Amino acid sequence: MKAVPATYEVDGQAIRELRMSQGIQIADLARSACISRSYLTRLETGVRRHMRPPAYVALRTALGVHTDDTKLLASSGAYSEGR
Repeated sequence: MKAVPATYEVDGQAIRELRMSQGIQIADLARSACISRSYLTRLETGVRRHMRPPAYVALRTALGVHTDDTKLLASSGAYSEGR
């Protein structure tokens, strides 16, 4: 069984582009994903690049991204240990 990573390294630009292509306002996506608007803003701008698994799953679900789709992950790797 595959271990759950400590954090996921995300691609903020991909998150922003997907959100905007779906016509979702940043505050609405944050609310749907149960994260703060400021946290989502920091992710989209690249100030923050790592998300814990529960927040990542909630964001992915709010955007309608399937479990095995990696489009929200940074290209340098799917996850980081202990960040």
